[in-house]
Amino acid sequence: MPQPSTINDCMRRKPMTIHVDANLVEAIEIIVEYKLTGLTVTDSDGHPVGILSELDCMQAILTAIYNDGDPEHAMVRNAMCDELNVCKPTDSIVEVAQAMLSTRQRRRPVIEDGKLVGQVSSSNILWALMEHSRRKVYAGRKK
Repeated sequence: MPQPSTINDCMRRKPMTIHVDANLVEAIEIIVEYKLTGLTVTDSDGHPVGILSELDCMQAILTAIYNDGDPEHAMVRNAMCDELNVCKPTDSIVEVAQAMLSTRQRRRPVIEDGKLVGQVSSSNILWALMEHSRRKVYAGRKK
C-alpha cells in the first residue's frame, strides 16, 4: 500500500514566528488574531529555539496572575517549550505523525540545511492523511 508522501507536501511555508525575547502579549495577539494553536520561536538569526503553544500562553498568564505578577511583563522565553522537535521536508508524513503522537506536540518546525523553511501542524498532517485515504478509496472504486 503506498504511503502518504512527505512533509513537503503539507507544510506551511513561511510560517509565522515570534522572537524569543518578545513580550508574551504580542505572541498571544498573533495567536488569537490568526487563529493559530502556537508559534515557532526563533532567535535573532531566525533559527528555531522553541515552540509556544496556546496552552503555554495560558499557563504563563495564569502563573503571573496567581503570583500577583503583571501578565503584561511575561516573556516568550519564559513560557515557551524549548524541547524542540523538528523535521525535514523529506520526512515521511506517517513518521512525523507518529512522532507527534508520542511527544504530544502538535507542531514541528521544518528545517532544511539548518534553516527554517516551514512548519507542519497536526491539522496539516491530518488533512494529508485524509487526502491519501480518499485517493486510495477513489482509486479502488475506479477498478
